Amino acid sequence: MRKKNFFAGPSVLPLEVLEKIRDQIVDYEGEGLSMIEASHRGGMFEKMYDEALSTFRRLLDIPDDYDVYFLGGGATLQFTMIPQNFLIKGKKASYVKTGSWSNKAEKDAEKIGDVEIAWDGKDINYTRIPKPEELKVSPDSSYLYLCANETIGGIEWRNFPSVSIPLIADMSSDILSRPVDVSRFAMIYGGVQKNMGPAGATFIIMKKDMLEKRNENLTAYMDYALHSKEKGLYNTPPVFSIWAVKLVLDWVEKMGGVKKMDERAEAKSSLIYSIIDSSDFFTSPVEKESRSRMNIVFRLPSEELEARFIEESKKEGMLGLKGHRSVGGLRASLYNACPMEDVEALAAFMKEFERKNG
Repeated sequence: MRKKNFFAGPSVLPLEVLEKIRDQIVDYEGEGLSMIEASHRGGMFEKMYDEALSTFRRLLDIPDDYDVYFLGGGATLQFTMIPQNFLIKGKKASYVKTGSWSNKAEKDAEKIGDVEIAWDGKDINYTRIPKPEELKVSPDSSYLYLCANETIGGIEWRNFPSVSIPLIADMSSDILSRPVDVSRFAMIYGGVQKNMGPAGATFIIMKKDMLEKRNENLTAYMDYALHSKEKGLYNTPPVFSIWAVKLVLDWVEKMGGVKKMDERAEAKSSLIYSIIDSSDFFTSPVEKESRSRMNIVFRLPSEELEARFIEESKKEGMLGLKGHRSVGGLRASLYNACPMEDVEALAAFMKEFERKNG
């Protein structure tokens, strides 16, 4: 029996995607070899890759004047690539610090050039997203950077800021969970291992005219212009990860697209938040208007009860409910592939645990 997977990443994948990988791992679509041993310069891979990019474009309605491709190195590599390319000498870049991942991105940018902090939620323990009027952004900044969903703190941007400078967003953990107006962003990127597939690939969505504003004399792999020219295939790509992403994208489209994922995210997260809000036993540290639908963080009256909750949930086949080591507590990650029945099982377990221990 499969476990109920609430890990924050790598995370749950659709069962039918796993089954398709199992069925085709040795012989891909009757080709006589596996996708993961085929040349990335050959027709078999190129067809799969092009189909993945086309489906991704359809799902997010990505305009034609945007590049779309995959790279390796994870989202963390982008913390360096973005300022190396776009933090123009003599100018600053603006960063919104809403939690662990945006903090890490800002720290890397500081080592490359001048950075201004548009807003920092440290004093309130990163429990909410800033209000529009709280953002302090210089009109001559090279770009404004934010993380759309902070997996550790469990906060998510519901409405993105309107700014006159290029807007760059890390959407590693909430991509495809809701409609996004891509045209408002200069760049959207993310690691795929939370909402799109297994670890290995990073998706890049970038307005093509950003390449006209980049620094020059970059090393080859760090230059977005080279990756744009090569469609992300400058060097050997993370083939297995991209193949799995392609299957997940097909699944999302089959399920009804991003609109359906949005409805599922609302239903799943609302079920758990309703239990938290109707209880004096469970508490949420996050302000309601900033709560993530992907990563629900919550606390119990004591760490002893939290440890018991984790151990007893494991006995019920539920994994990944321990909060991040840096903040403690509990966390349930409800990504697109997390089945509603697993969320309903968690909800029932929470109610029963409160009845016995509250």
